[in-house]
Amino acid sequence: MCGIAGFCNLRGDWKVNIERMKERMRHRGPDAGGDWASEDGRVVLGHRRLSILDLSPAGSQPMESHSGRYVMAFNGEIYNYKKIADRLLEEGKTETFRGSSDTEVLLEAMEAYGVEQAIGLCKGMFAIALYDRKERELFLLRDRVGEKPLYYGFIGDEAFAFASEVGCISRLEGFSNRINTKVLDVYFTHGYIPAPYSIYEDIWKLEPGTVARLKFPFGKQELSIMPYWSMKETAKKGQANLFRGSRQEAAEELERLLKASVREQMAADVPVGAFLSAGIDSSAIVALMQSLSHRKVRSFTIGMYEEGYNEADAAREIAGHLGTEHTELYITEQDAVSVIPELSHMFGEPFADSSQIPTYLVSRMTREHVTVSLSGDGGDELFCGYTSYESVTRIWNKMGRIPYAVRKPCSSLLLHSPLAKKPIYRTMAALLGAKGPGGLYEISFETDPLTRQIAKDHRYCPYKYNEFEQNCLKEVNHSIMLMDMLMYHPDDILVKVDRAAMAVSLETRVPMLDKDVVEFAWSLPIEYKRQGTVGKKVLRDVLYQYVPREMLERPKKGFSIPIHKWLLKPELREWAEGLIHRRVLERQDILNPDTVWRIWEDYTIRGIWRIQIWFILMFQEWMCTQYEGQGEGR
Repeated sequence: MCGIAGFCNLRGDWKVNIERMKERMRHRGPDAGGDWASEDGRVVLGHRRLSILDLSPAGSQPMESHSGRYVMAFNGEIYNYKKIADRLLEEGKTETFRGSSDTEVLLEAMEAYGVEQAIGLCKGMFAIALYDRKERELFLLRDRVGEKPLYYGFIGDEAFAFASEVGCISRLEGFSNRINTKVLDVYFTHGYIPAPYSIYEDIWKLEPGTVARLKFPFGKQELSIMPYWSMKETAKKGQANLFRGSRQEAAEELERLLKASVREQMAADVPVGAFLSAGIDSSAIVALMQSLSHRKVRSFTIGMYEEGYNEADAAREIAGHLGTEHTELYITEQDAVSVIPELSHMFGEPFADSSQIPTYLVSRMTREHVTVSLSGDGGDELFCGYTSYESVTRIWNKMGRIPYAVRKPCSSLLLHSPLAKKPIYRTMAALLGAKGPGGLYEISFETDPLTRQIAKDHRYCPYKYNEFEQNCLKEVNHSIMLMDMLMYHPDDILVKVDRAAMAVSLETRVPMLDKDVVEFAWSLPIEYKRQGTVGKKVLRDVLYQYVPREMLERPKKGFSIPIHKWLLKPELREWAEGLIHRRVLERQDILNPDTVWRIWEDYTIRGIWRIQIWFILMFQEWMCTQYEGQGEGR
């Protein structure tokens, strides 16, 4: 796990600018840093290193291929690199390797097989910058699911830049890109800015499973973006070729695939552990880790003193049964308060999933003991775990019977009737207007009109639900699961885990997102995943072989904090009201002060909590500490 950065055609001292970028992401790679520039200085690559494999100088980056044709800066891990190395040696593509890093193997595979064929061989998480010195072409690649981040875009008319964090790009000399106000309505609806957008105009997130190619002379017209793998096509293919075995056989195959993934992801030259909650997903990963290890696996949990939010007792019970070396930390309101000022720097752009706070705290504790931690993320989205999936099916089975040509005008009439003053009728109107199950994803746009009044600028942002093929999957739950894997999972969950963990130089790995596991999950019939209100059936079948059923069949509390209670306490309330002071909002001229204060007073005076309160505060924290405070680096 590292950080990468670079640019083309940037005016000014390239050494000063690449150092600015590297320093901004030092936390991603505290062990070492390097850079490379072409002879004419037009192409520059930078790297910060967190040493995981091959701790020697032979693993340093940017790295040149054996022939010298290619130069690469690489962030991530290729879990099957040893198999690729064996193939390269067997086929005579290379005679030897200078070190034992996956970076060198990947680089030689790129030269031997070409970019797309080489990346097709890889199983892993990655963001890659590869420069072909012969053809004068720069390639940027991101892993299939979106575990590793990669931003790119143009500064002015000539300069192109890329980095693992958008804050690196904003530190470049001459950067003056404006705030991308057209994404604010989407941000204030979901609490994150979805790929391919970023908070800045002309700066983008490279989408998962995608390669960007920039040819000399590196202008906008020389940039092309192409997918090399598609979650949607994988889902369609899996559902068109369903697994034909029994549920027991499905569990056996899933166990085999997960074990293979966990085994590969446990490989490191540094200490490895795992996050453990009381949930199915993390318990399954820790159970498989322990079954594959001759030593006690290190497991980590955080607890809370707030009733209804604590899972530490249950996690401790599971850890005891599995025999792990377990560590837990109880967090307080003051712990959370102390983290909040760091969040805008940590995430680089507005991001407002409040579980970012406990995620950071558990990462910080974990980093005191290990350098790599495995996570159970992905189980809910791949195996139909969220309780909302059951309600989606129930709602759509009612609404879907009515022809869309009838539902749409009824939706419009209801939205513009006096009944729309009540939330339940606004929700009903939005559901009536959905074209298909995927359309249920955007109902929050319509259910509270105040959301679209927060930002002053209301420009259209073509988010993914506008591109979604509503009937590409026949089963309702699979449709909403696919939407989650295209949107919520990469743009919220994986962003949260990556930024929070890398802020303390902790590498996180997600075995559920292994290519083979993902493809198998999409081939399973829905009844192997959900029956009534119980999801993740086949994953439970795997886990119950290791952990007694009664330890796991209890209400899931989620990885959350009572932010709606804490914001009423004097210290946080004072912080919040300082951020949304009318003079501050009027000076910035981006948000509507009247709307912001109506939402705030609904909460503080009338007891009406909206999650948009946290979205607003995280936006304002970013504005005040990151955007407005960048003058010296702009």
